[in-house]
Amino acid sequence: MDPGNHSSVTEFILAGLTEKPELQIPLLVFFLGIYSVTVVGNLGMITLIGLSSHLHTPMYYFLTNLSFIDFCHSTVVTPKMLVNFMTEKSVISYPECMTQLYFFIVFIIAECYMLAVMAYDRYVAICNPLLYNVIMSCYRCFQLTVTVYILCIIESAIHTGFMLRLHFCKANVINHYFCDVFPLLELSCSSISMNELLALVFSAFNVLIPVLTILASYIFILSTILHIHSTEGRSKAFSTCSSHISAVAVFYGSAAFMYLKPSSVSSMDQGKVSSVFYTCIVSMLNPLIYSLRNKDVKFALKKILESGKCR
Repeated sequence: MDPGNHSSVTEFILAGLTEKPELQIPLLVFFLGIYSVTVVGNLGMITLIGLSSHLHTPMYYFLTNLSFIDFCHSTVVTPKMLVNFMTEKSVISYPECMTQLYFFIVFIIAECYMLAVMAYDRYVAICNPLLYNVIMSCYRCFQLTVTVYILCIIESAIHTGFMLRLHFCKANVINHYFCDVFPLLELSCSSISMNELLALVFSAFNVLIPVLTILASYIFILSTILHIHSTEGRSKAFSTCSSHISAVAVFYGSAAFMYLKPSSVSSMDQGKVSSVFYTCIVSMLNPLIYSLRNKDVKFALKKILESGKCR
């Protein structure tokens, strides 16, 4: 569909993180460093799991998908932001903006559900260890992963489709560093009540289901751990969950900081700063969390490095 048919605006201007010119270069260096660590960390994690046969288990299969999601999530937003730091006027065309919005929604929703799937995997591993290989078969893992991707693709298509129906008449300055739902809705000269309702329903759906799944999984896990008599057994069971708990805390903690703060202190400028956490920082931290807190990953990395030296 030609954007000119439903919008007189052919391009938007991204306000960015700051209007102070003296901060542009320091922010460019800072976010370039974050993005570099994100790319190396997530692609490195995918490669490491692929090369290490003893990591070919459901847990690391889902971790591979989480790393892929984090890499894509960051890549949708960060490169454009880095380019904008080097230009006086941060322009993004209407089609580019809608494309960025679509993929941003895809990967933010995918992360929510993939963390929930990983919690379910830990629940089966600890609460039903004898049936683990049966329940978490290759087909079941593939089925869960495909379901996550199909769900987020459909939801994002609906969101973006309703955004494409809106008219943008005169105002074209997005008070953000990327094309997000609510900053775009502020610019529309059409009725946005349907879009706001859709955002509310989908947000509730995409937060409640994963959070309830994670909470239920860890309630059962905690109950099982408390029934383990040996301290060593409890420690081993808990260690298999510690990395995932850290990843969940970082992701939902940053999202809560963004969306659950009182309206009296809420502003788009503060929202821009807090959204940096779940668009850039979380994607960087996840591979670090899983590499620094996971003995299997550290052992696999050490083994590959040693084999490389032998050559």
